[in-house]
Amino acid sequence: MAEELERCWPGELSGVVVTRYGHGKPLRRVRVLEAAHPVPDAAGERAATTILETVGRLTQDDLVICLLSGGGSALLSLAAPGVDAAEKRAINLELLRSGAPIGDINCIRRHLSAIKGGRLAAACHPARVHTIVISDVAGDDPMDIASGPTVADPTTSRDALVLLDRYGIAISRSLRTRLAAGEMESIKPGDPVLARSSLAMMATPYGALQAAARAAGQAGVPAFVLGDRWEGEAKDVGRAMAGLALHVARGEGPFPLPCVLLTGGETTVTVRGQGRGGRNVQFLLSLMLSLQGAPNIHALAADTDGVDGIAPIAGALIDPTSLARSASLPRSARDYLEDDDGHGFFQGLGDSIVTGPTYTNVNDFRAVLILPAS
Repeated sequence: MAEELERCWPGELSGVVVTRYGHGKPLRRVRVLEAAHPVPDAAGERAATTILETVGRLTQDDLVICLLSGGGSALLSLAAPGVDAAEKRAINLELLRSGAPIGDINCIRRHLSAIKGGRLAAACHPARVHTIVISDVAGDDPMDIASGPTVADPTTSRDALVLLDRYGIAISRSLRTRLAAGEMESIKPGDPVLARSSLAMMATPYGALQAAARAAGQAGVPAFVLGDRWEGEAKDVGRAMAGLALHVARGEGPFPLPCVLLTGGETTVTVRGQGRGGRNVQFLLSLMLSLQGAPNIHALAADTDGVDGIAPIAGALIDPTSLARSASLPRSARDYLEDDDGHGFFQGLGDSIVTGPTYTNVNDFRAVLILPAS
Protein backbone atom coordinates (compact mmCIF):
# COMPACT_ATOMS: atom_id res chain seq x y z
CA MET A 1 0.00 0.00 0.00
CA ALA A 2 2.81 2.42 0.86
CA GLU A 3 4.64 1.52 -2.35
CA GLU A 4 1.60 2.39 -4.43
CA LEU A 5 1.00 5.61 -2.49
CA GLU A 6 4.57 6.66 -3.24
CA ARG A 7 4.01 5.95 -6.92
CA CYS A 8 0.81 7.97 -7.32
CA TRP A 9 1.23 10.76 -4.75
CA PRO A 10 2.24 13.97 -6.60
CA GLY A 11 3.37 16.14 -3.70
CA GLU A 12 5.57 16.05 -0.65
CA LEU A 13 5.38 12.77 1.24
CA SER A 14 7.13 11.22 4.23
CA GLY A 15 6.17 8.57 6.73
CA VAL A 16 6.73 5.20 8.30
CA VAL A 17 5.02 1.81 7.99
CA VAL A 18 5.44 -1.50 9.78
CA THR A 19 4.95 -4.97 8.33
CA ARG A 20 5.84 -8.48 9.40
CA TYR A 21 9.35 -9.89 9.18
CA GLY A 22 10.33 -10.78 5.63
CA HIS A 23 7.47 -8.80 4.08
CA GLY A 24 9.16 -5.42 3.77
CA LYS A 25 10.20 -3.65 0.56
CA PRO A 26 12.68 -0.80 0.07
CA LEU A 27 10.75 2.44 -0.50
CA ARG A 28 12.00 5.87 -1.52
CA ARG A 29 10.16 8.24 0.82
CA VAL A 30 8.50 6.01 3.42
CA ARG A 31 10.52 4.23 6.09
CA VAL A 32 9.70 0.51 6.37
CA LEU A 33 9.99 -1.31 9.69
CA GLU A 34 9.44 -5.00 10.42
CA ALA A 35 8.05 -6.74 13.49
CA ALA A 36 6.54 -10.02 14.66
CA HIS A 37 3.08 -11.35 13.85
CA PRO A 38 0.78 -12.77 15.23
CA VAL A 39 2.55 -12.62 18.62
CA PRO A 40 3.87 -9.08 19.21
CA ASP A 41 7.50 -8.40 20.04
CA ALA A 42 9.73 -5.50 21.07
CA ALA A 43 10.24 -4.45 17.44
CA GLY A 44 6.51 -3.86 17.13
CA GLU A 45 6.59 -1.73 20.27
CA ARG A 46 9.44 0.33 18.85
CA ALA A 47 7.58 0.71 15.54
CA ALA A 48 4.42 1.92 17.29
CA THR A 49 6.48 4.40 19.30
CA THR A 50 8.14 5.65 16.11
CA ILE A 51 4.77 6.14 14.43
CA LEU A 52 3.40 8.08 17.39
CA GLU A 53 6.53 10.26 17.42
CA THR A 54 6.16 10.87 13.67
CA VAL A 55 2.67 12.34 14.09
CA GLY A 56 3.33 14.04 17.40
CA ARG A 57 3.81 17.62 16.18
CA LEU A 58 1.31 18.02 13.36
CA THR A 59 -0.83 21.08 12.69
CA GLN A 60 -4.28 21.56 11.18
CA ASP A 61 -2.59 22.10 7.81
CA ASP A 62 -1.14 18.57 7.74
CA LEU A 63 -2.70 15.48 6.19
CA VAL A 64 -2.09 12.00 7.57
CA ILE A 65 -2.85 9.09 5.23
CA CYS A 66 -3.13 5.99 7.40
CA LEU A 67 -2.79 2.69 5.50
CA LEU A 68 -4.23 -0.25 7.42
CA SER A 69 -4.61 -3.94 6.73
CA GLY A 70 -5.07 -7.09 8.74
CA GLY A 71 -2.21 -7.91 11.09
CA GLY A 72 -1.89 -4.37 12.37
CA SER A 73 -3.10 -5.37 15.82
CA ALA A 74 0.06 -7.40 16.43
CA LEU A 75 2.42 -5.13 14.50
CA LEU A 76 1.26 -1.93 16.24
CA SER A 77 1.77 -3.26 19.73
CA LEU A 78 2.41 -0.66 22.37
CA ALA A 79 1.20 -1.11 25.93
CA ALA A 80 -0.91 1.63 27.49
CA PRO A 81 0.83 3.68 30.19
CA GLY A 82 1.17 1.63 33.34
CA VAL A 83 0.60 -1.71 31.57
CA ASP A 84 3.48 -4.16 31.69
CA ALA A 85 4.57 -4.96 28.14
CA ALA A 86 5.47 -8.56 29.00
CA GLU A 87 2.04 -9.12 30.56
CA LYS A 88 0.37 -7.63 27.48
CA ARG A 89 2.31 -9.99 25.18
CA ALA A 90 1.40 -12.97 27.37
CA ILE A 91 -2.29 -11.99 27.28
CA ASN A 92 -2.16 -11.73 23.49
CA LEU A 93 -0.62 -15.18 23.15
CA GLU A 94 -3.23 -16.73 25.44
CA LEU A 95 -6.01 -15.04 23.48
CA LEU A 96 -4.69 -16.47 20.21
CA ARG A 97 -4.75 -19.95 21.75
CA SER A 98 -8.13 -19.51 23.42
CA GLY A 99 -10.37 -19.86 20.37
CA ALA A 100 -11.91 -16.43 20.99
CA PRO A 101 -13.38 -14.71 17.92
CA ILE A 102 -11.38 -11.82 16.53
CA GLY A 103 -13.90 -9.20 17.67
CA ASP A 104 -13.47 -10.24 21.31
CA ILE A 105 -9.69 -10.38 20.98
CA ASN A 106 -9.57 -6.90 19.48
CA CYS A 107 -11.82 -5.44 22.19
CA ILE A 108 -9.23 -6.49 24.75
CA ARG A 109 -6.33 -5.29 22.59
CA ARG A 110 -7.88 -1.83 22.18
CA HIS A 111 -8.09 -1.28 25.92
CA LEU A 112 -4.55 -2.41 26.69
CA SER A 113 -2.98 -0.29 23.95
CA ALA A 114 -1.47 3.17 23.68
CA ILE A 115 -2.18 3.40 19.93
CA LYS A 116 -5.28 1.33 19.10
CA GLY A 117 -8.94 2.21 19.65
CA GLY A 118 -8.72 5.66 18.04
CA ARG A 119 -5.60 6.70 19.94
CA LEU A 120 -3.48 7.09 16.78
CA ALA A 121 -6.02 9.56 15.36
CA ALA A 122 -5.99 11.39 18.69
CA ALA A 123 -2.19 11.65 18.46
CA CYS A 124 -2.54 13.16 14.96
CA HIS A 125 -4.98 15.85 16.11
CA PRO A 126 -5.45 18.60 14.87
CA ALA A 127 -4.25 17.26 11.49
CA ARG A 128 -6.69 15.78 9.00
CA VAL A 129 -6.58 11.96 8.99
CA HIS A 130 -7.70 9.83 6.04
CA THR A 131 -7.56 6.08 6.62
CA ILE A 132 -7.43 3.64 3.69
CA VAL A 133 -8.24 0.07 4.69
CA ILE A 134 -7.82 -3.44 3.35
CA SER A 135 -10.28 -5.43 5.44
CA ASP A 136 -9.51 -8.87 6.82
CA VAL A 137 -12.55 -9.24 9.06
CA ALA A 138 -16.09 -10.46 8.45
CA GLY A 139 -18.41 -7.50 8.13
CA ASP A 140 -15.52 -5.06 7.53
CA ASP A 141 -15.98 -3.23 10.84
CA PRO A 142 -13.13 -0.67 10.93
CA MET A 143 -12.65 -0.98 14.69
CA ASP A 144 -11.69 -4.65 14.21
CA ILE A 145 -9.16 -4.01 11.43
CA ALA A 146 -5.80 -3.53 13.17
CA SER A 147 -7.96 -2.87 16.27
CA GLY A 148 -9.11 0.49 14.90
CA PRO A 149 -6.25 2.91 15.63
CA THR A 150 -8.01 5.80 13.88
CA VAL A 151 -11.71 5.11 14.59
CA ALA A 152 -13.99 5.41 17.59
CA ASP A 153 -14.46 2.46 19.92
CA PRO A 154 -17.87 2.12 21.63
CA THR A 155 -16.74 -0.78 23.84
CA THR A 156 -15.50 -0.17 27.38
CA SER A 157 -12.65 -1.34 29.55
CA ARG A 158 -15.20 -3.22 31.66
CA ASP A 159 -16.26 -5.07 28.49
CA ALA A 160 -12.62 -6.07 28.03
CA LEU A 161 -12.45 -7.35 31.60
CA VAL A 162 -15.57 -9.48 31.14
CA LEU A 163 -14.03 -11.04 28.02
CA LEU A 164 -10.71 -11.75 29.76
CA ASP A 165 -12.61 -13.63 32.46
CA ARG A 166 -14.79 -15.42 29.91
CA TYR A 167 -11.75 -16.93 28.21
CA GLY A 168 -9.91 -17.66 31.44
CA ILE A 169 -7.03 -15.25 30.77
CA ALA A 170 -5.10 -14.55 33.98
CA ILE A 171 -4.18 -10.89 34.56
CA SER A 172 -2.43 -9.01 37.34
CA ARG A 173 -4.40 -7.47 40.20
CA SER A 174 -3.36 -3.95 39.20
CA LEU A 175 -4.58 -4.41 35.62
CA ARG A 176 -7.87 -5.88 36.82
CA THR A 177 -8.39 -2.91 39.14
CA ARG A 178 -7.74 -0.37 36.40
CA LEU A 179 -10.03 -2.08 33.88
CA ALA A 180 -12.82 -2.40 36.43
CA ALA A 181 -12.48 1.29 37.34
CA GLY A 182 -12.75 2.37 33.68
CA GLU A 183 -9.28 3.93 33.73
CA MET A 184 -8.17 2.52 30.36
CA GLU A 185 -10.80 3.85 27.98
CA SER A 186 -10.29 4.16 24.25
CA ILE A 187 -11.52 7.08 22.12
CA LYS A 188 -15.32 7.10 22.03
CA PRO A 189 -17.82 8.09 19.30
CA GLY A 190 -18.33 11.84 19.18
CA ASP A 191 -14.91 12.72 20.56
CA PRO A 192 -13.79 15.99 18.91
CA VAL A 193 -10.31 14.59 18.19
CA LEU A 194 -11.98 12.46 15.48
CA ALA A 195 -13.84 15.36 13.85
CA ARG A 196 -11.36 15.58 10.95
CA SER A 197 -10.99 11.83 10.44
CA SER A 198 -12.37 9.93 7.43
CA LEU A 199 -12.08 6.35 6.14
CA ALA A 200 -12.33 4.48 2.84
CA MET A 201 -12.52 0.70 2.36
CA MET A 202 -10.15 -0.32 -0.44
CA ALA A 203 -10.53 -4.11 -0.55
CA THR A 204 -12.65 -6.64 1.35
CA PRO A 205 -12.95 -10.41 1.85
CA TYR A 206 -16.27 -10.48 0.00
CA GLY A 207 -14.76 -8.62 -2.93
CA ALA A 208 -11.98 -11.21 -3.09
CA LEU A 209 -14.51 -14.05 -3.16
CA GLN A 210 -16.40 -12.32 -5.96
CA ALA A 211 -13.17 -12.00 -7.94
CA ALA A 212 -12.46 -15.71 -7.42
CA ALA A 213 -15.98 -16.54 -8.60
CA ARG A 214 -15.38 -14.58 -11.79
CA ALA A 215 -12.08 -16.39 -12.37
CA ALA A 216 -13.75 -19.78 -11.91
CA GLY A 217 -16.52 -18.79 -14.30
CA GLN A 218 -13.96 -17.78 -16.92
CA ALA A 219 -12.45 -21.27 -16.53
CA GLY A 220 -15.85 -22.79 -17.26
CA VAL A 221 -16.87 -23.80 -13.74
CA PRO A 222 -19.84 -22.03 -12.08
CA ALA A 223 -18.89 -20.63 -8.69
CA PHE A 224 -21.12 -19.70 -5.77
CA VAL A 225 -20.10 -17.36 -2.96
CA LEU A 226 -21.61 -18.65 0.29
CA GLY A 227 -20.52 -15.67 2.36
CA ASP A 228 -17.49 -14.11 4.01
CA ARG A 229 -18.66 -14.50 7.63
CA TRP A 230 -18.01 -18.18 8.35
CA GLU A 231 -16.78 -18.38 11.93
CA GLY A 232 -16.46 -20.97 14.70
CA GLU A 233 -14.00 -23.73 15.47
CA ALA A 234 -12.20 -24.63 12.24
CA LYS A 235 -12.81 -28.36 12.61
CA ASP A 236 -16.54 -27.78 13.15
CA VAL A 237 -16.72 -25.60 10.04
CA GLY A 238 -14.86 -28.32 8.13
CA ARG A 239 -17.45 -30.92 9.11
CA ALA A 240 -20.30 -28.60 8.13
CA MET A 241 -18.75 -27.91 4.73
CA ALA A 242 -18.23 -31.63 4.14
CA GLY A 243 -21.94 -32.26 4.74
CA LEU A 244 -22.86 -29.58 2.23
CA ALA A 245 -20.35 -30.82 -0.35
CA LEU A 246 -21.61 -34.42 -0.11
CA HIS A 247 -25.18 -33.17 -0.46
CA VAL A 248 -24.28 -31.26 -3.63
CA ALA A 249 -22.21 -34.17 -5.01
CA ARG A 250 -25.29 -36.42 -4.82
CA GLY A 251 -27.19 -33.95 -6.98
CA GLU A 252 -29.48 -33.03 -4.11
CA GLY A 253 -28.33 -29.47 -3.54
CA PRO A 254 -29.24 -26.20 -5.23
CA PHE A 255 -25.96 -26.02 -7.16
CA PRO A 256 -25.34 -27.65 -10.56
CA LEU A 257 -22.32 -29.82 -11.22
CA PRO A 258 -19.52 -29.01 -11.72
CA CYS A 259 -19.33 -26.12 -9.27
CA VAL A 260 -17.05 -24.34 -6.84
CA LEU A 261 -18.30 -23.30 -3.40
CA LEU A 262 -16.44 -20.28 -2.03
CA THR A 263 -16.38 -19.13 1.59
CA GLY A 264 -14.47 -16.61 3.65
CA GLY A 265 -14.35 -15.48 7.25
CA GLU A 266 -12.06 -16.22 10.14
CA THR A 267 -12.47 -19.50 11.96
CA THR A 268 -10.62 -20.22 15.18
CA VAL A 269 -8.48 -23.00 16.61
CA THR A 270 -8.47 -23.61 20.34
CA VAL A 271 -4.97 -25.09 20.59
CA ARG A 272 -4.91 -27.94 23.08
CA GLY A 273 -2.36 -30.21 21.44
CA GLN A 274 1.31 -29.82 20.55
CA GLY A 275 0.77 -28.62 17.00
CA ARG A 276 1.07 -25.12 15.55
CA GLY A 277 -2.63 -24.61 14.92
CA GLY A 278 -3.49 -22.91 11.64
CA ARG A 279 -7.19 -22.47 11.03
CA ASN A 280 -7.11 -23.27 7.30
CA VAL A 281 -5.20 -26.54 7.62
CA GLN A 282 -7.38 -27.49 10.60
CA PHE A 283 -10.48 -26.84 8.49
CA LEU A 284 -9.09 -28.91 5.60
CA LEU A 285 -8.05 -31.81 7.80
CA SER A 286 -11.51 -31.97 9.36
CA LEU A 287 -13.13 -31.67 5.93
CA MET A 288 -11.00 -34.50 4.57
CA LEU A 289 -11.84 -36.81 7.45
CA SER A 290 -15.54 -36.09 7.06
CA LEU A 291 -15.48 -36.69 3.29
CA GLN A 292 -13.82 -40.09 3.82
CA GLY A 293 -12.28 -40.12 0.34
CA ALA A 294 -15.47 -39.18 -1.49
CA PRO A 295 -14.70 -39.06 -5.21
CA ASN A 296 -14.78 -35.89 -7.27
CA ILE A 297 -14.45 -33.44 -4.34
CA HIS A 298 -11.34 -31.27 -4.08
CA ALA A 299 -10.68 -28.35 -1.74
CA LEU A 300 -8.24 -25.56 -1.00
CA ALA A 301 -8.00 -23.34 2.06
CA ALA A 302 -5.43 -20.62 2.65
CA ASP A 303 -4.84 -17.31 4.35
CA THR A 304 -4.54 -14.57 1.76
CA ASP A 305 -1.48 -13.02 3.42
CA GLY A 306 0.49 -16.23 2.89
CA VAL A 307 0.67 -17.21 6.56
CA ASP A 308 -1.82 -19.58 8.20
CA GLY A 309 -1.51 -19.16 11.95
CA ILE A 310 2.13 -18.80 12.92
CA ALA A 311 3.65 -20.91 10.14
CA PRO A 312 5.05 -19.35 6.90
CA ILE A 313 2.64 -21.57 4.96
CA ALA A 314 -0.52 -20.15 3.37
CA GLY A 315 -2.63 -23.31 3.69
CA ALA A 316 -3.08 -26.59 1.85
CA LEU A 317 -5.23 -28.57 -0.55
CA ILE A 318 -6.95 -31.96 -0.56
CA ASP A 319 -8.24 -34.32 -3.23
CA PRO A 320 -10.06 -37.68 -3.14
CA THR A 321 -6.74 -39.51 -2.59
CA SER A 322 -5.57 -37.48 0.42
CA LEU A 323 -6.96 -39.73 3.14
CA ALA A 324 -5.60 -42.90 1.54
CA ARG A 325 -2.18 -41.34 0.99
CA SER A 326 -2.02 -40.28 4.63
CA ALA A 327 -1.63 -43.95 5.62
CA SER A 328 2.09 -43.47 4.91
CA LEU A 329 2.42 -40.84 7.66
CA PRO A 330 3.68 -41.76 11.15
CA ARG A 331 0.31 -40.94 12.77
CA SER A 332 -3.30 -41.21 11.75
CA ALA A 333 -5.10 -38.20 10.27
CA ARG A 334 -7.35 -38.17 13.34
CA ASP A 335 -4.31 -37.94 15.62
CA TYR A 336 -2.97 -34.97 13.66
CA LEU A 337 -6.35 -33.23 13.99
CA GLU A 338 -6.58 -33.84 17.73
CA ASP A 339 -3.01 -32.60 18.16
CA ASP A 340 -3.83 -29.37 16.25
CA ASP A 341 -1.07 -30.29 13.82
CA GLY A 342 -2.63 -29.72 10.42
CA HIS A 343 0.60 -28.18 9.15
CA GLY A 344 2.55 -31.30 10.05
CA PHE A 345 -0.04 -33.46 8.29
CA PHE A 346 -0.07 -31.56 4.99
CA GLN A 347 3.69 -31.05 4.97
CA GLY A 348 4.00 -34.82 5.33
CA LEU A 349 1.73 -35.30 2.30
CA GLY A 350 3.51 -32.62 0.30
CA ASP A 351 0.23 -30.74 -0.10
CA SER A 352 1.02 -27.48 1.69
CA ILE A 353 0.57 -24.24 -0.21
CA VAL A 354 3.54 -21.89 0.15
CA THR A 355 3.15 -18.51 -1.55
CA GLY A 356 5.62 -16.33 0.29
CA PRO A 357 4.54 -12.76 1.08
CA THR A 358 1.44 -11.76 -0.91
CA TYR A 359 1.48 -8.13 0.32
CA THR A 360 -2.24 -8.17 1.01
CA ASN A 361 -4.66 -9.64 3.53
CA VAL A 362 -8.35 -10.17 2.87
CA ASN A 363 -8.80 -12.94 5.41
CA ASP A 364 -9.17 -16.65 4.70
CA PHE A 365 -10.08 -18.13 1.33
CA ARG A 366 -11.73 -21.53 1.01
CA ALA A 367 -12.79 -23.22 -2.23
CA VAL A 368 -14.47 -26.62 -2.62
CA LEU A 369 -14.60 -28.01 -6.16
CA ILE A 370 -17.29 -30.63 -6.81
CA LEU A 371 -17.16 -32.49 -10.13
CA PRO A 372 -19.74 -34.76 -11.77
CA ALA A 373 -19.38 -38.49 -11.14
CA SER A 374 -18.46 -39.05 -14.78
